[in-house]
Amino acid sequence: MSSTLRGLPAVHRLLGEPAVAAFGALLGGGALTCAAREVLDAERARLHDEGGEPAPYEELVGRLLVRLADAESEGLVAVVNAAGVLVHTNLGRAPLAAEALAEIARIGAGYSNLEFDLREGVRGSRYERVNALLREVTGAEDAVVVNNNAAAVLLVLDTFAKGHEVVVARSQLVEIGGGFRIPDVLRKSGCTLVEVGATNKTYRSDYERALTPQTALLLRCHPSNYRIEGFTREVEAAELASLGARSGIPVVEDLGSGTLIDLARYGLPGEPTVRQVVEAGVDLVTFSGDKLLGGPQAGIIVGRRALIARMRANPLLRALRVDKLTLAALAATLRLHAQPGGLERIPLYALLARPVERIEELLEGVRERLAGRIGADLRVEESVAFVGGGALPTATIRSRALAVHPHRGGAEALARRLRESRPAIVGRLEGNDVLLDGRALRDEDFEIVYGALARILS
Repeated sequence: MSSTLRGLPAVHRLLGEPAVAAFGALLGGGALTCAAREVLDAERARLHDEGGEPAPYEELVGRLLVRLADAESEGLVAVVNAAGVLVHTNLGRAPLAAEALAEIARIGAGYSNLEFDLREGVRGSRYERVNALLREVTGAEDAVVVNNNAAAVLLVLDTFAKGHEVVVARSQLVEIGGGFRIPDVLRKSGCTLVEVGATNKTYRSDYERALTPQTALLLRCHPSNYRIEGFTREVEAAELASLGARSGIPVVEDLGSGTLIDLARYGLPGEPTVRQVVEAGVDLVTFSGDKLLGGPQAGIIVGRRALIARMRANPLLRALRVDKLTLAALAATLRLHAQPGGLERIPLYALLARPVERIEELLEGVRERLAGRIGADLRVEESVAFVGGGALPTATIRSRALAVHPHRGGAEALARRLRESRPAIVGRLEGNDVLLDGRALRDEDFEIVYGALARILS
């Protein structure tokens, strides 16, 4: 038996294989060593139980590679987004600005004044610094930040309407993704939903007739991920705010994606900005941090100071609060929104602003370098991209895509191999082609696409 076991390779020999060593940057040397030992231990156990000869060296290397691939797939993997959806929910939504990443590294590397007043030497508020920025960019009196927009809506409902009625237009009873619907969120918050209006038309009088002594909130849910068109009418924010002020009932607007800027500059349809909704008189506005804001995942609530103070006193806030890294990234992103020329340093807006001619030029460069070298037909064609993240569902953005028609294996097999490459590349299928849309590709991503196609299709 001992002579048989001596036929097994040493750990360092397995680790010296180039395919194995390539996992080092992803998993770390310690993980590679541990995986190699596990493969060898498993083979020793098999030999002890079954006898026979050790598995061929190539087979042991293959087992190790499978084990490493499984380990790597258990964690988050960097993805090149060639799907043509800029705020892709399944791919992590908005990429962060370099300034936000630097701030995460700076604050995360050590201690910080997260909840400490350096001037007075006493406990401080974790929200103080980011709140000042939110007041600046939205015009609101105060703000509070939680871990996502659904949590923001939950905190509002729990604070002001638990055990009471919330009036919502029937046309705004949206599903916000993942199967979660506004009526379900209301019920989970202990509120009673009061629907008003018809699916396509709602009037101020509908709200007025619904008011009772049990009415706690008037809620507007901005239809960011769908559109009702044609014979329609809705009560605008200012009109509902007027009714709320007259009745003494707070008006809340869930903006969903939420934008701080006029998107018309990017050729997109107009969306109400957070500042416009605040200026319309709405008492509280909720929106996301990782969609049109271009920052980290967060739920942001801005509005009247007295109402924000009540939410800060709600014990639920502690369960929903964000950590120092989220606050650091959010503050850095908000500073870019506040600075002249700062938007161009937020990746989402840099990608939106990139001329379609530049996308075509970069994709043509990839095509020309690959032409005649790989087993596929290539062409650059017109494409349309989308904002995504539940925002502007009917708006399209001009783009270009590299269409790849493989000679062997088919489009689905190619798409799978692109997803399995590292970094992974996610495109879309159209007929017998894989389309790699360039709108959401960063400059460095075009080289990654070139390398992956050259490797897979050579």
